[in-house]
Amino acid sequence: MSDYTKATNFTLKDGLTTGDPQKIIKGSELDAEYVSISNAISSKADLDSPTFTGTANSSQPPTGNSSSRVATTLFVQNALVGAYPVGSIYMNATVATNPATLLGFGTWVAFGAGKVPIGLDAGDADFDTVEETGGTKDAIIPTHNHTAVTTSTDAGHQHGNLRYQRLEGGTGGANFWVDVINTNTSVGYAQITSATTVANAGESATGKNLQPYIVVYMWKRTV
Repeated sequence: MSDYTKATNFTLKDGLTTGDPQKIIKGSELDAEYVSISNAISSKADLDSPTFTGTANSSQPPTGNSSSRVATTLFVQNALVGAYPVGSIYMNATVATNPATLLGFGTWVAFGAGKVPIGLDAGDADFDTVEETGGTKDAIIPTHNHTAVTTSTDAGHQHGNLRYQRLEGGTGGANFWVDVINTNTSVGYAQITSATTVANAGESATGKNLQPYIVVYMWKRTV
């Protein structure tokens, strides 16, 4: 791209005296000026749909390029394609429009409905395969009781029963009381049963294992 620089000072010629040969404007001077102007114009970009050449960023993505050169629309588009290769996930917290419309390339499908992404972990069988799914938000924690029964017993006990019988005709006519029967009652037991009931443990409900989350629109590029 070249700039036009005037070669002949025509205003200076106006100040010269009449008859001075330098006052004459020559055709070669005019021709040289027109050629310089034409060359400068030809090297400029059009205002409407210009075509860049030379060092302008054109079709390649800007890998490692942080210069201030002008970029074409093709260059910008290729940069976006490079940033979102097939398999990429696009998320938006406001706009539900398919990224094919927003970005202008690719085939995108809604992805991960009702699921939270997690990084691949080759050492964990639950997370060692890309797009592997699992888990549930409706894990049930059942209500249950703990009941303890305590039984207390004793060794049993008896009550003795001693009976006396009067004998007559003793010396001097005295009467005697003789222990002739000694019996015991049957063995008795105090049968005591104590029941202890522990209060409920746990809560019957669903959705108790949900981590904190935020809902967004999520798309995956397939083509």
